[in-house]
Parts: sequence; structure tokens; C-alpha cells
Amino acid sequence: MMPISDPNTAHPAQTSPSQASPGHPSAEAAVTDERFLHPATAMDAVTLHVGDLENMSSYYQNALAMVPLEERSRGAEVHRVLGRGTTPMVRLIHTPHLPQVNPRDAGLFHTAFLFDDQASLAATVYRAAQDERSRFVGSSDHHVSEAFYFTDPEGNGIELYRDRPREQWEQKNGELRMETLYLDPNAFLQTHLSQDVVDAGPDRAGLVGHVHLQVGDIPTAKDFYVDTVGFETTVSGYPGALFAAAGGYHHHVAMNTWNSSGAGPRAARLGLGDVSVTVPGREDLDALIGRLRGKGVSFEDHGQRVSTTDPWGTQVSVALPGTETEDLLRR
Repeated sequence: MMPISDPNTAHPAQTSPSQASPGHPSAEAAVTDERFLHPATAMDAVTLHVGDLENMSSYYQNALAMVPLEERSRGAEVHRVLGRGTTPMVRLIHTPHLPQVNPRDAGLFHTAFLFDDQASLAATVYRAAQDERSRFVGSSDHHVSEAFYFTDPEGNGIELYRDRPREQWEQKNGELRMETLYLDPNAFLQTHLSQDVVDAGPDRAGLVGHVHLQVGDIPTAKDFYVDTVGFETTVSGYPGALFAAAGGYHHHVAMNTWNSSGAGPRAARLGLGDVSVTVPGREDLDALIGRLRGKGVSFEDHGQRVSTTDPWGTQVSVALPGTETEDLLRR
């Protein structure tokens, strides 16, 4: 019954949930500490530039059980937002003139879609594995989460995961304990797969839990995503990678140089177009602006959203919550 191949492949350390790291302020203290993002910070829909809009849209619908929420034409471009329920999860921008993703460039390592429980995760993994356009990359038990990895038809990485309860997370050597342990995909599906949940499809909740990036070097990435944007480091000891979050989560963003060491600013290509973050209030945007100005990083203030670019040219948007598809389509 299980269509997944190569179950022995383990993905390089992707993480999962944690408690506040020693040396970092508690969630309560972080509310008034303008060095850091608000502890209620979360991730929003990721934007991808795609060469074949209909193929990519049907892939995310069939393999990940998303539904189109809205679309808009902007000149020659078509922007289409897909998600589950009313929650946007991905915006696809049809840009067929751009060259293909280069796996050695800075940009997207994977978008991580988070599910509420093992049944929802199993149903989505099963759907993704059934779609012949998917490439299964591996699966891992990260101690704080269970995760499965795929690549979409245009080379964008995807993680499908669920978090273990936070009370089960542990610290190790002063940081969040995250492992890369063998997780048998067939055994997981046999234990947790339910036809009812498969049939429910997009009626089962999902959202973007974190975004994992390829960068040219870790110190520069830390200076931007931690010291400027305001995430807090959760794991720094994994070779060639850094994990960071707000509010004690395992990571909202991760950065690695496994494929992209030494990469410079990105040329215009298919793939990642925008990393989107939400914060609770306008005061959080004002604090972000203060950090950006302090570091001499250019930005645009759109009122409900502040946008900037990381050192490799990836757009980062920090917005107030309750993003509607209209908001995404205006970006």
C-alpha cells in the first residue's frame, strides 16, 4: 500500500519545537525587548515564482490538498494563492521567462508545512507520495517533530511535519535538543493513515510552520535574521546551519550552507520570491524598523507591512496578522 521509496534516507537536520533557550529572554520579557520579535510571531504564506502555473497549482492541490483561494493578473504575471480553509499557504507567481532554480544558489531549502496531528500529516504524506510529480527526499524523527521531505516539480523543497508537545522538548548543551533519527515512512503511514482523513483533504488544517533557507555564509545570515530582523537563536551547533525562532519555538527560520556555501546575491530565477512573517501589532513593526535603521538596512513601510531584502536578495515581509488573500496579491 505504501508508495514511498528509499525509506532509509534521512534528511539533513531540520528541527522542531523548543522552549526558550538559556541566555535568551522569556516570552514575557521579549514582549518589551525591542531587540527581538514578539513571542507571538508566526510564519505566513510563502511566495514562489513558477514556470508552469497550472502544473504547479495542480501539484499543490493534488499532492498537498490545497485549494485555490484567489488569483489576480498583474501585467503578464498571474498570481494565485492556495491554502487550506481560509488560511493562505503558498502564493504562486507565473513567471515563465525566468531561468530554473539553481540548487547551489542562495534561496529556498524548503517550505515546511505544519499539521495538527499524525493523522493529518500521514494523509498529506500519502497524497504527496502518490503524485508521480513528487520526489521523496527522506524522513526523520527530530525528537521534537516528525518530518517528511519532498521536492516539487520545479525543484522547490517541501517539508511536511507535525510537532511533538512542547513539554516533551528538551535542552542539550544549553540549546534545544534536535536530532536526525531514522523514521520509517511506511510504518508511520501504516500506523496513522486514515481514509477519512485522506478524504477530508483541505478540510484538515495546515499552515506554514517554518522556512528553511540556503545562504552563502552563517555569520552574515545571523547578522540579518537574528541581530536585525529579531529572531532568537535556538540551535547554533549543527555544522553549516543555524536555527532561529520567536517565542520559544524550535525555529521559524533556518539557514544552511550545505549546498550554497559562498553564494552571492541571487539572480532573478524561479523559486523563492518572499518569506512572510506576521507580528501582533504596529509597535512590533516600529521596533523592526528601528533595528533595520540601526543596521543601515533599506526597507519599505507599507503601513500594515514592512518589506526588506536579506543579503542574498530574498524579499522578507513582516506584516500584521490576519493576512487576506488580497494582501498577498498586492505584494
